[in-house]
Amino acid sequence: MVGDENSDPHLMSVLGAKKRTMLGNNFSEYYVNDAPRMVLDKLESLGYRVVSMTGVGQTLVWCLHRE
Repeated sequence: MVGDENSDPHLMSVLGAKKRTMLGNNFSEYYVNDAPRMVLDKLESLGYRVVSMTGVGQTLVWCLHRE
């Protein structure tokens, strides 16, 4: 998952993300089929850098900042 329904549509397009709504949810989210490394490389080329990373259960979360 790379974004929620309020994410920048242009950025989601650059990442190749598709919008979906999971059964039972009343919100949409953007997802990609790329490996995390590929998504992080695309974001780096757009000026983002990783600030921190953590694991939450079986999920990995990256915090990024754009210069």
